[in-house]
Amino acid sequence: MLKYEASLVLRGLVVSASIGVHDFERENRQRLLIDVELTLANPLRPQRDDISEVLDYRFLHTEIQKLLSAGHYELQETLTHDIARFCLSRPEVTRVSIHTRKPDIYPDVESIGYNLTVEK
Repeated sequence: MLKYEASLVLRGLVVSASIGVHDFERENRQRLLIDVELTLANPLRPQRDDISEVLDYRFLHTEIQKLLSAGHYELQETLTHDIARFCLSRPEVTRVSIHTRKPDIYPDVESIGYNLTVEK
């Protein structure tokens, strides 16, 4: 018998975020890169080739934008946990891995970030 595992992946979302504890971060929005990988509860092939049979990924983009437009985040950790919470509220999702990165903090560093994985 075949065993399936499937993930829905959002990679490289670039957003403008009010995030950070330093004065220069509070004064200006900054680029934040976000990756999200959702492990799905039902990885079987849909019976029909129809969006209603799968988890529509549009909710990821919409919900992340809502979080970021609601106000300032001090920490990437807090934002990342908030993203995990709304992802895991979906019954189709059994596990989530999130990576957030600030690419513009240090001139000699590609990015500084936080990774989180949570499983139901």
